[in-house]
Amino acid sequence: MNFSVLASGSSGNAIYVENDEHSFLVDVGLSGKKMEQLFSGINRDMKKLSGIFVTHEHSDHIKGLGVVARKYGVPIFANEKTWKAMDPLIGNVPADQRFQFDMETVKTFGTIDIQSFAVSHDAADPMFYIFHENGRKLVLITDTGYVSDRMKGHIKGADSFVFESNHDVSMLQMGRYPWSIKRRILSDVGHVSNEDAAVAMSEVVDTKNTHIYLSHLSKDNNMKDLARMSVSQTLQSCGIIAGEYVHLHDTDADKPTELVVV
Repeated sequence: MNFSVLASGSSGNAIYVENDEHSFLVDVGLSGKKMEQLFSGINRDMKKLSGIFVTHEHSDHIKGLGVVARKYGVPIFANEKTWKAMDPLIGNVPADQRFQFDMETVKTFGTIDIQSFAVSHDAADPMFYIFHENGRKLVLITDTGYVSDRMKGHIKGADSFVFESNHDVSMLQMGRYPWSIKRRILSDVGHVSNEDAAVAMSEVVDTKNTHIYLSHLSKDNNMKDLARMSVSQTLQSCGIIAGEYVHLHDTDADKPTELVVV
């Protein structure tokens, strides 16, 4: 099983996952044209997609969904409330491409099991996904205001995480955003800070060769070096040595990560 974070941030989100038989997208938060460019960057063909899994209906996760689905005839999977929320936003999608993926369930595609789980975000019914194959585990979790014990139970012990590290609290508090937006980001249905992400990761990372892709970084209220430093220091204080047990990686708003094995 391989994956690439194609894009991550408030300007658009998309993650690609594949094995020998299937290939999937989680979210299509950029235009169809931009998605084609990102696929070209990892030398993959959108015509071969087996399905698209939607996390929630915010624009930075579904902007290109309708266009890509119609052009390539790709099946779309989302829960009932997310379908209702995003239907007016994505245009007409043929009935034979519309599939329901309920919260806290598992769908199987060949040798890959895809598990959905709830997160805490200001959307209709937000959920993220865990990919399982041959004892390997890939967790995708961004766009959550906090990481609950239930979430930790689902994601614990993954081999690879795409994990939200959205903002530095001090940068956000001192920044240019109006207070209403700051309050939303800091709330339990907003986004996880560097510090809170690091604490959560320290509780779910096993002492093995684990890879963490720090994702959904705010371009105004965070920096890659700051996110890595905050996470690394917190992990070390918990007895987890970044670089020995845990490998931290950056993601970009519009540049795919290298296609890597889970």
